[in-house]
Amino acid sequence: MASRPVAIRRGIAPGGLAALAVAVLTLGPVAAVLARSGGWGALGPGDFQALRFTLLQAVLSAGASVALAIPAARALARRRFPGRGVLVALLGAPFILPVIVAILGLVAVFGQSGLVNRALAALGGPQFSIYGLHGVVLAHVFFNLPLAVRLLLQGWLAVPAERFRLAASLGLGPLAMFRAIEAPLILRIAPGAFAVIFVICLSSFAVALTLGGGPRATTVELAIYQAVRFDFDLGRAALLSVIQLGLAVIAGLFALWLGTGAGFGAGLDRVPQRWDGRGGAARAADALWIAVVAVFLLTPLACVVWRGLPGLAQLDSGTWIAAWHSVSVALASTALCIVWALALSSRRGELVGLAGIAVSPLVLGTGLFLILRPYINPFSVALPVTAVVNALVSLPFALRILAPQAETIRTDYGRLARALALTPGAWLRLVLLPRLRRPLGFAAGLTAALSIGDLGVIALFADPDRVTLPLRVYSLMGAYRMEAAAGAALVLLVVSFGTFWIFDRGGRAGADA
Repeated sequence: MASRPVAIRRGIAPGGLAALAVAVLTLGPVAAVLARSGGWGALGPGDFQALRFTLLQAVLSAGASVALAIPAARALARRRFPGRGVLVALLGAPFILPVIVAILGLVAVFGQSGLVNRALAALGGPQFSIYGLHGVVLAHVFFNLPLAVRLLLQGWLAVPAERFRLAASLGLGPLAMFRAIEAPLILRIAPGAFAVIFVICLSSFAVALTLGGGPRATTVELAIYQAVRFDFDLGRAALLSVIQLGLAVIAGLFALWLGTGAGFGAGLDRVPQRWDGRGGAARAADALWIAVVAVFLLTPLACVVWRGLPGLAQLDSGTWIAAWHSVSVALASTALCIVWALALSSRRGELVGLAGIAVSPLVLGTGLFLILRPYINPFSVALPVTAVVNALVSLPFALRILAPQAETIRTDYGRLARALALTPGAWLRLVLLPRLRRPLGFAAGLTAALSIGDLGVIALFADPDRVTLPLRVYSLMGAYRMEAAAGAALVLLVVSFGTFWIFDRGGRAGADA
């Protein structure tokens, strides 16, 4: 027994520890780059042009992705047909594709000699150029439309079935149903989806590099690349990275301001049944949206598969070793990211998580190299460092998937849990995880697939014994073994999508998705 009053000290909450880890991993490399450079650099006219183009293409890309996702997700939420689950899983494939593989598929469809231009030439129409602002926006919509669809679809599926039963018993028509249930849902989820996609497009590198078409279509990430790789102006690179981070924070605050609002309350965990949209016009509209989105997203994937099949026979053991390295890194990255996401699954936590994709991966890689170099050979820890950075980069997506439903669960069951004096472990095991099963599987699959297809830090740290599959594809392309590179790209596609499907299917097992 204490002889005098003693203040009770509480340990740091898991959310605080996770936020601290994210802050250190985000700001530490930036500080290391800035310290190495000796001070801030100065921006030139080209940097301001890159900033204007970056903001323009990010707004257009995020707006188009969310706008197209709303009717597509609505159609998928209220229609049931054979193969629907497979289609929903396939629609997520473009987002998890390695960028260079997806761009090859887009060029095969929209390029100068692609399917679209050949069809236009046969009809006597004008040719379509995939290069420039419209090409960059097209590629970003291709990548991010599946993410927006799944985020909105998860929200639709989270509406308790009792709300639809009540609407049907009140005789609400389609417009009244939209105003009472669907419009609040869209206003709650769409701003966050817009913010995440906006930040993704802010850090666009490979898309702008391959499809930008010239200096006028340069993004901030490309300007950072030029500052680091060619000018070795680390001060300017750090300044551009901080500006990029500031824009992401502003986007996150904007999404939090617009996306406020309560959920639809607790239900009995029954599968929602829809009574709206039974008319012929509604069925035709839903079928049209599903068909348009499916054709737009799946045709480039089919081209990748078609071109990669002949190259499978030319793959050697190095490709399969690289695939194993990619899967190992992905599993570690997924475990770390999900732990962080569960700890930060709140609206303020989402803002912290946005830093992971707001800071330039080039600056993160360079900063980590500078931090580790005095103490250890960075090449010997290439795979663990890649796993940590991949978890950090994937964290905003996992948070956007988990946070809205986690907050709803806390609102609906928090008072009951306190009344029953549930321990944190019991709350996690009995309440939170069972009701987060479906979005948790989706978040884990997305994280694993993104990690498998990433070509970032590993390009700076890797040695010949620690090559991942994306790096293997690039090395084959650099050696002009194009058929083997196409085969390795197909393996990369199958491994990425297969890993995503396993996690996503595990979350949806026994539940309608």
